[in-house]
Amino acid sequence: MLESTYHACLAHELRQQGLEVEREKELPVVSKGVTLDCGYRIDLLVEHTVIVELKAVQELTAIHEAQILSYLKLSGYPVGLLINFHVRQLIEGIKRFRI
Repeated sequence: MLESTYHACLAHELRQQGLEVEREKELPVVSKGVTLDCGYRIDLLVEHTVIVELKAVQELTAIHEAQILSYLKLSGYPVGLLINFHVRQLIEGIKRFRI
């Protein structure tokens, strides 16, 4: 399936569990006191704490990890999950990050 399908389904499931979920949350960059919209969007932000970045790719690469690490640094949120749905068992596609 497409990444957007997993995105919508996971957000729905998390909300069904009573969790607050924001989809496609804008992540501005602040440079020298100026807020810039650089096009960064967090796939899911759960409970104002956990960034969830979703992928549906053959394999996760360093660029995917760099993306979530950048989001954590820019946002100040403490935890990130990088989830790749293109795996045999979902547990194989989950990576947790902290800064």
